Amino acid sequence: MSELRELYQELIVDHNKNPRNYGVLADANRRAEGYNPLCGDKVTIYLHLDDDQVRDVSFEGAGCAISIASASLMTQAVKGRTVAEAEALFQDFHALVTGEKPDSELTERIGKLAVLAGVREFPSRVKCATLAWHTMHNAAHGEAAPAKTE
Repeated sequence: MSELRELYQELIVDHNKNPRNYGVLADANRRAEGYNPLCGDKVTIYLHLDDDQVRDVSFEGAGCAISIASASLMTQAVKGRTVAEAEALFQDFHALVTGEKPDSELTERIGKLAVLAGVREFPSRVKCATLAWHTMHNAAHGEAAPAKTE
């Protein structure tokens, strides 16, 4: 179990130091900002939606390792999915990090995102892990108000 936890930590560190899909998306047709007042994480999500499909996604922001790693992993996970599929993935991810459902029901469906399951042991960190997801939801639905984790 400790080897698995170490592997998870390495993946989080990697996505924090080398975030995927980081930067402004030049052809984005949706954009939203998010803020976690508890620890100061800020994120901007850029989406290029074509009909109801996420053709491309990127993010910019500053925050803790969990927040940045989660945003990076999220961009990889939702690219190419429909908005409904991305929302369903968010629901599964949220259920995992909050402990609402057992890992065995979710791990296979959410793939690499399972590395963030450990945040459920630290409720304040759940907000860090879900900020990018709430912000992606706002971007996909054209909501103007900044996403918050409260």
